[in-house]
Parts: sequence; C-alpha cells; structure tokens
Amino acid sequence: MVAVLAGGTGGAKLARGLLDEVGDGLRVIANTADDAEIYGVHVSPDPDLVSYWLADEIDERGYGLRGDSWEVMRALERGGREAWFRLGDRDLAMCLLRTERLRAGDRLTDAHSLVTSALGVSAGVLPMADEPVRTQVKSSGHWRAFQEFMIREPDSAPVEGIELRGIESARPTPEVIEALSGAEAIVIGPSNPVISIGPILAVPEMREALASSSAPVVAVSPFVGGHALKGPTERFFAHAGLPVSAAGIARTYAGVIDGLVTDEQGAATDGRARETPVLVADTLMDDADSRRRVAQVTLAFAASLAE
Repeated sequence: MVAVLAGGTGGAKLARGLLDEVGDGLRVIANTADDAEIYGVHVSPDPDLVSYWLADEIDERGYGLRGDSWEVMRALERGGREAWFRLGDRDLAMCLLRTERLRAGDRLTDAHSLVTSALGVSAGVLPMADEPVRTQVKSSGHWRAFQEFMIREPDSAPVEGIELRGIESARPTPEVIEALSGAEAIVIGPSNPVISIGPILAVPEMREALASSSAPVVAVSPFVGGHALKGPTERFFAHAGLPVSAAGIARTYAGVIDGLVTDEQGAATDGRARETPVLVADTLMDDADSRRRVAQVTLAFAASLAE
C-alpha cells in the first residue's frame, strides 16, 4: 500500500502515475478544506479532482469531467443566478450523489466513496477528515472562502491571512489512520504545501499518525524550473515568508518528511534542504509516461530511505 497526501493538480497527477505502479494499493488522502456548499450541493474540489484523474476522466482544462455539458449553469444564468463557480452537468451529478448521502447522515468518507464507485475508481480516495474544515483567505482587506478567493480575486491579489475554520474539531478518519499505518511508502504530492497539504497536516493527530508509521515519508516539490506551474503557490509562499525553492519545501515539511524529490540542481547543499535527503530528478508531469516516471523514481527513493 502507498499513501499519498494530495490537494490540487500536482498531487492528482502524481496519484495517477502511482496508480499505474501500485494499482488498488493506492490510498489518496485528500484536502477537504476547500470544500464548499454551492447551488445546494456539497462540492469537494480536491477529492473530486483526484478521483477524475484516477478515472482518466479529467477535462483538458485540468479540472472537471471530460466532455461535460453545461445546461444547468446556463439555466441558472438565464434565471438571473450568478454562476461564478461553474459545475458541468456530470460534475454536478457527482456532487448530488455525495450531498444526498451527507443529508442522510453518512460520513463524508462514505459519501465520497459513491463518487469513486460511480467513476469506476478502485483505489481509495479518502477525505482528510469527516468534520468540516474551511479555508478562509484574507486579501485586499477582506476574508473570503478559498474558492471565492481563487475565482473572484485577481491573480495579483496579495495573500494577507489564512484561517482554517473548524480545524480544531477535525480528526483523521479511521480509513486515513489505516492507510498511513499500513503504508510501505507515504508520498506528499506536489500540491501547494501551504494551502493544500497544509490543512491535511494541520488536522489534530495527523502529524502523530505520520510519525508513528514505519513507512518513509517523501515529498515531491511543486516547483519546476524554480516556479509553480499553475495556481497561487508562490503567493502563499510569499505570505508565509518561505523561499520558492527546495529549502522552502524542506522548511515547510520539517519534522514530517524523510526525503525530498526536486528538480532543483544543488538542492542538497541549499540551506534547510541540507538536513533532508534530496533526490534531484525531472519532476515535470505533462503526459502519462512522465507521470509514471516520477512515480517510479519517488517510490524507489522512498525504498532506499527505508533500507
């Protein structure tokens, strides 16, 4: 079994590569602090993104379901409803499946399993916690839910504050504990370390569960060629006072990881990264072959740390 901590696109891509290597033994622990209630349904952006990648159903935009239609959004707009958060019709159906079970009293873990089953995904996609956690971002003097910040704030808007509301009441689920305790390797995917992986690690008792596992923990840097490929990772690093480098990743995951995979030449002699075993490798994942290659080198590195 291999456990992967994942948030956005980078973690989902690596999870897809790992699926080719370990199959049903893959367990993806997904960030749920980006979840939101929109259009009367419970939306879980990161668990759904991971699930769509694992099902080979991801849209060419990098989110949503391939070939989806948009009749519901058009109908809402014709009715005068602002559809700033756009869900395709099949995407909305997945949310409806989850919401129906949540309203019936199911845990989020069980409710999301209906989504993976509907997509034919046999690997486990596990919410980090069943309790609600919501990321709030302060920008331009205003607090916004994470999805609203991402979609409505301009790309240049500075990050002025971050809150994880509800985090103190959250706990790792039994499925997450089992995945971590039974893993031969634990991989932190190349998702945003501050806003995607950060909430997972902030769940009370999560770091203890990682520390108590006998598996090596290896992080893959989200930076390629010294920059994030997409998303606001660099803005969140600036807010946290972290360098956009292997040293910044190592500092973020200090006390958690046993090794770091990065494309940054010279990382092993760079500041904080000197304290962490580093594997320098090509981490660009732009097709199926490269996703599997990164998965292979990451697993091999983890195995070498376990020796």
